Amino acid sequence: MLLYTLKRLGLALLVAAFVSIVAFMLLRLSGDPALAIAGEGARDEDIALIRQTYGLDRPLIVQYLDWLLTILSGDFGESLYFKTDVAGLIAEKLPVTFLIGGLSLLFALALSVPLGVLAAVFSGTWIDRIALAIAVAGQALPNFFFALVLIMLFSITLRWLPVSGSDTWAHFVMPTIALGYYITPPMMRLVRAGMIEVLGSDYIRTARAKGLSSLSVIFKHGLRNALVPVVALAAVQLGFLLGGSIVIETIFALDGLGYLAYQSITHKDFPVTQAVLLLLSLIYVLLTLVSDLLNAFLDPRMRVA
Repeated sequence: MLLYTLKRLGLALLVAAFVSIVAFMLLRLSGDPALAIAGEGARDEDIALIRQTYGLDRPLIVQYLDWLLTILSGDFGESLYFKTDVAGLIAEKLPVTFLIGGLSLLFALALSVPLGVLAAVFSGTWIDRIALAIAVAGQALPNFFFALVLIMLFSITLRWLPVSGSDTWAHFVMPTIALGYYITPPMMRLVRAGMIEVLGSDYIRTARAKGLSSLSVIFKHGLRNALVPVVALAAVQLGFLLGGSIVIETIFALDGLGYLAYQSITHKDFPVTQAVLLLLSLIYVLLTLVSDLLNAFLDPRMRVA
């Protein structure tokens, strides 16, 4: 297990290094940062002064290494639009993003596990088809469209929930449903496939032969083993939720990291955009590493392989 952990950790560090290069280069490839900061109609002298002030006149490799060392020291620079420390700004917005991501993951698990179990137990029946239809609908509907449907229904028509903001628990209901429903299909199909495989195993037939109740066989002996890959998938899906929350946070005006990213891109706030992109990518890499280690811990065959 130690050797496997070291290998996965080394791979994660390589991916993190590559991610840092991509995060640095993307904004350079999108155009001249000095020109974007100066704005339209700026004089050549002003643009040259901005390049010199921000070190944009140096070679790219020097700019990257200087930026990387600054980031590693915990200094993300100062926001060009918000006029405040980037690290403090991100620390202020991050809890909202983690909250919406965690709630969405719990909603997805609460929906996908029962549906997957029902679809497996009643495989080939109308219950199975309905469960699969719900999963297909979740994957076919873009989350932004589903979010607008929820707003039309619960905010405009029924007036049950607020449209935007993050002041009370009610503000998180629709974003949780919109974001969580989008990741329900793969988890539901994984539970279904795992349960079908487990319910056909020899030890399940032995448990039935011993006279154990159907509920005991399904939940105590079957579901526990079928959920092994789901636990690992949940870690990866949490990373996806944190990154995918940009659209949902923008629609519902949640004061989180995703909405901050939207604002920084809109106002060409390069330090904030880079920091958010790098942070979300590194969180995804970290959660993927956790997922691999969980898989190896729960399934020894991966360590042997």
